[in-house]
Amino acid sequence: MNAPSLSAFQDAFVGALYGAVTNDARVNALVDQPGFSVYRNTVFKGCIDALHANFPTVARLVGDEWFRAAAAVYVQASPPDDARLLHYGAGFAAFLERFEPARELPYLPDVARLDRLWTEAHVAADDTLADTAAITVWEPVQLERAVLRPHAAARWLWCDGQPAYTIWRANREAVDIPDDLAWQGEGALLLRPAGQVIWQSLSAGGYAFLDACAAGLPLEPAAQQALVAEPDIDFGMLLSTLLAVGAIGAIVGAAPHRPDFNSNS
Repeated sequence: MNAPSLSAFQDAFVGALYGAVTNDARVNALVDQPGFSVYRNTVFKGCIDALHANFPTVARLVGDEWFRAAAAVYVQASPPDDARLLHYGAGFAAFLERFEPARELPYLPDVARLDRLWTEAHVAADDTLADTAAITVWEPVQLERAVLRPHAAARWLWCDGQPAYTIWRANREAVDIPDDLAWQGEGALLLRPAGQVIWQSLSAGGYAFLDACAAGLPLEPAAQQALVAEPDIDFGMLLSTLLAVGAIGAIVGAAPHRPDFNSNS
């Protein structure tokens, strides 16, 4: 069997697992075997188990029976494209937005996004932390033009109109959801400063600022984005907090001017 024939067989076999009709006689012969259904069920169960592991907060909120039924629908339509099932479920939150039984749980897609961001932060590459002491010698104009690069493991989300972060955090921390929960938008910042994923709330201005930094905007226009999103923001406090918690991986810009005390001029 040459390589192109093997590739075609593999594609047809995977398609048959997920219900696609194939013209490959070799695959059709396998589909007719009783063991094929057993294998298909094993594959599906593995995918559903992976989703359950990757979205634990969603599963706790809706219960295992509801979750596994929804996951089965998702798996049928979206088979894994990566053998590392830790990465499976990139489109699960978008699926929940379209999933009719989830319509009465409008916060659920954002809860799924937060579960996904937890995984991304967990497996992200190691990174440096910005040298907060070094920027004290920068001239203001140099700092304004500097680009603050978010840490490789930093992830952030704005939940528009939904207290999804509070719901997600309460379930992750196994605490009660507040009785006076305000039904309004809120943000979340996930970090991995010392090998363990942590999380904290993030204001609208902080979300806009990190988005601007990730897009490569210098500090001054990035700060303007934060002020547009949250006019009364204390930007100095925001910047200090982001640096302190490890949300910034590096500060990129021109080298700060330092007096040359060895110069004879």
